[in-house]
Amino acid sequence: MGEDASKAFCRGMKERFLCHLGLAGSFWMQIEKMLPGPFCKDKMPQTPPFPGMFGSSSFNKNLYQTKEEDYGGLYYHDNNLVSGSLEALIQHLVPSVAYYPDRTYIFTFLLSSRLFIHPYELMSKVCHLCVDHQRLSDPQADKVRIRKIAPKILQLLTEWTETFPYDFRDERMMRSLKELTHRLSTGDELYRKTVQQMTQALIRKLTAVSQYEEALAKINSTVTDRLTILKTKPQSIQRDILTICSDPFTLAQQLTHIELERLSYIGPEEFVQAFIQKDPLDNEKNCFSDRKKASNLEAYVEWFNRLSYLVATEICMPVKKKHRARVIEFFIDVARECFNIGNFNSLMAIISGMNMSPVSRLKKTWGKVKTAKFDILEHQMDPSSNFYNYRTALRGATQRSITAHSSREKIVIPFFSLLIKDIYFLNEGCANQLPNGHVNFEKFWELAKQVSEFMTWKKVECPFERDRKILQYLLTAPIFSEDALYLASYESEGPENNMEKDRWKSLRSSLLNRT
Repeated sequence: MGEDASKAFCRGMKERFLCHLGLAGSFWMQIEKMLPGPFCKDKMPQTPPFPGMFGSSSFNKNLYQTKEEDYGGLYYHDNNLVSGSLEALIQHLVPSVAYYPDRTYIFTFLLSSRLFIHPYELMSKVCHLCVDHQRLSDPQADKVRIRKIAPKILQLLTEWTETFPYDFRDERMMRSLKELTHRLSTGDELYRKTVQQMTQALIRKLTAVSQYEEALAKINSTVTDRLTILKTKPQSIQRDILTICSDPFTLAQQLTHIELERLSYIGPEEFVQAFIQKDPLDNEKNCFSDRKKASNLEAYVEWFNRLSYLVATEICMPVKKKHRARVIEFFIDVARECFNIGNFNSLMAIISGMNMSPVSRLKKTWGKVKTAKFDILEHQMDPSSNFYNYRTALRGATQRSITAHSSREKIVIPFFSLLIKDIYFLNEGCANQLPNGHVNFEKFWELAKQVSEFMTWKKVECPFERDRKILQYLLTAPIFSEDALYLASYESEGPENNMEKDRWKSLRSSLLNRT
C-alpha cells in the first residue's frame, strides 16, 4: 500500500473507529503510524495457542465429543467447532449430568454471544434450559440427579460471574442468577454455601469497580489546564517532574502501578463492545443500548493520551534550553526502564510525547541531548513490518512471564493501541455470521485467543512499592493542551518560518487573552 493510499485508509478508519470509542483524536496518533495489510486471513496478526489460563477442570473436556446431530446445528472441521446456530451454541453451553462444556468454549461463547443476544437474555435461556431439561422445577425430581447436575450448573455460573462480572451490573442478570441458584441450593447446605461464596465474590468485584470509577471521576475533576496555572502562579515556584522524582527507575515503577491497576479493571467484553460493529445480519439490534456499559477500556486509552501530553508538557515548560534537554534525557531513561520491566504501553506513550510536533521542532534543545539511547528505543517500537521488533520483544516478555520466578518477571503490559488494532482488524476481516445464518465460531476462537492472553497479563499484581506523591503527580498534574504546547514551544524556540510566525501570533492572541 503506497503512502498516500495508506494515509487515506487511516483517515477512513479513524472516522469509523473513533465513532465507536467516542474518544478524542490524540489516541489515533499511534494508529495512524500503523500501515495495515489487507484484510485477508493469512495476513492477520499471528496469535499463540489458546493459553489454559483458567487451569484444569475436574469435568471431562468433551467439547468436541458431542456429535453434530445431538443438537442439530453444530458444525466441525478437523474436529474443531467452526460454526453453529445460536440456539445450538446456547444448548452446548448448558451442562447436563453427563456433560460439561470445555472452559475455553465457555469463555469464547460468553465473550462473543453478546453480539447476537443480550447477556440477560442469554442468562434467561440458560436458566430455562437448566430448569426444564433437568426438571429442577419438579418437586418430585430425583434428588440424586439434582446432586449430579447442581455442581456443574454452579460451576458454569461461577465461571460466568468470575470472568464477566460486569454483566451482572444489570439487575435482570442478578434476578435470573438468584432464581436459579435458589432452586439449586434449596435443602442442601453445601450448595447454599457455594452460592453464598459465589455471590459474595461477585458483589466484591462490582463494589470494587464502582469505587474505581468514582475515583477516576474524582481524579479527572481535579485536573486543570497548565496554562491557567501559569497565569496565577509564577513558573519558578511550580512543581515539575524532576522535583517530584529524579530517579528514572522509580518513576517507571510508579507508571507500572498505574498501568496494571487500570488494566485490571478492563473486562474482556469491553473489547467486543468497543471494537466490533453491528453485523448487517443482526437486524440493526444493539445489544448494549439498555444496560450500563463499562468504560474502563476508554479510561485506559485516555491514560495513554494523558501520559503522552504530560511528557510533552514537562519538556516544553522549562524556560532554559539546558533544563529542557535534561528533562528529555530523563524521560529517555524512564522509557528504557519501562522496556526492561515489560511496560510497553508507558514506553510508547513516552516516545509518543517526545515525538509530538511541539517537542520535535525544538532543534536547539535536541542538539544538547545524547540521543543514542532514544534511537534504540525508537528502533524497538518501529512500526515497520507490522511492529516486528516490538512483537519480538513482547514474545520475549511473555515467555519470561510464563517461566517467571518472581512477580516482577511476570509483568507484561502490551502497547494497547496495537492490541486494539489487531482485534479491530480481526473483526473487520471476517463476518460474524455466515450466509446460512450460523455464527462464525472460527472467527470467535481467534478473538478469544487474543483477549484471553490479555486476561492473563492483567491479573499480575504490581510488585513495586507505591509512592503516593509520585502517583498523585502523574495522575493529576496539569498538562498543556495541544495549542498551549505549540505556544510554549514557540516561546522556547522562536518560529522558523512565516507559517509558524502566523500561528504563534494567533495562539498568543487566543490563549493568553483568555479570561
